[in-house]
Amino acid sequence: MDLVKRPRRLRRSSAMRDMLRETTLDVKDLIYPLFVVPGEGVRQEVASMPGIRRFSIDTVIGEVKEVESMGIPAVLLFGVPSFKDEIGSEAYADDGIVQKAVRAIKQSVPEIIVITDVCMCEYTSHGHCGIVEDGYVSNDKSVELIAKTALSHARAGADVVAPSDMMDGRVGAIRKLLDEEGFINVPVMAYSAKYASCFYGPFRDAAESAPQFGDRKSYQMDPANSDEALREIALDIEEGADIVMVKPALAYLDVIKRAKQTFNIPLAAYNVSGEYAMVKAAGRMGFLDEKAAAMEILTSIKRAGADMIITYFAKDVAGWLATR
Repeated sequence: MDLVKRPRRLRRSSAMRDMLRETTLDVKDLIYPLFVVPGEGVRQEVASMPGIRRFSIDTVIGEVKEVESMGIPAVLLFGVPSFKDEIGSEAYADDGIVQKAVRAIKQSVPEIIVITDVCMCEYTSHGHCGIVEDGYVSNDKSVELIAKTALSHARAGADVVAPSDMMDGRVGAIRKLLDEEGFINVPVMAYSAKYASCFYGPFRDAAESAPQFGDRKSYQMDPANSDEALREIALDIEEGADIVMVKPALAYLDVIKRAKQTFNIPLAAYNVSGEYAMVKAAGRMGFLDEKAAAMEILTSIKRAGADMIITYFAKDVAGWLATR
């Protein structure tokens, strides 16, 4: 007599399912992005990202303290400067918005891991991630300023610098400069496979970083390519990246999976603003259960192979996990 195979035996109770769960999402997996702006007393909600705010330096301290109290180990800082020019000079200024925010946070909340986004797009008047010459972003001139920006963040006290520009050779340039200046223990988290995605729209509202002409397809990756992502990651590892990243996450789970299977190095994934906003919008409209959708998406990112997840849901998830 043929026996009926019954895998459902192992799914029949909550306790059984919990015991046999292969992938577990933990608060320690999460990194919370924060937007810092000039001024005082600012807690401005981003219209396209419900629940997400832009903070002045005085108010961001309270937000970081709350993040730490929830068990979230790290924040990722993005700055919105008061002044923009063609060379993004506020990005690498010693008194720039991110540099001042890092000093304030590390003084008030010293145990939190402060990761700084290293790029030019928030700081340039044209909104591109480097120096523009004749309508094209100059790679090597941009790398020089990007490395200079990373060094200024390290001097301010950043625990990790995260270049997101996708210029060729920037990881090696940053690593060389940090080492020469004595910051040998500051890791580089490289946005190694960053795609030219439509899912960045709400972020560009929050960071005021939309390009003023053209697009970023000449330096960010083609969404159709995954072999190229592995080549980019390999190059960043060779240049000294300590952590590599895939961005966005949800539409690129296959890339996360391939990266994890190919490289023995810590892997981050960025659950980006558009991914967050669409779940929030659908939840508010009653089209789906926001909590269930967010947890399913983040678990899928972890299951694909991400060791850490940058997500605007971090505080929500910390609360949900604490009350489960």
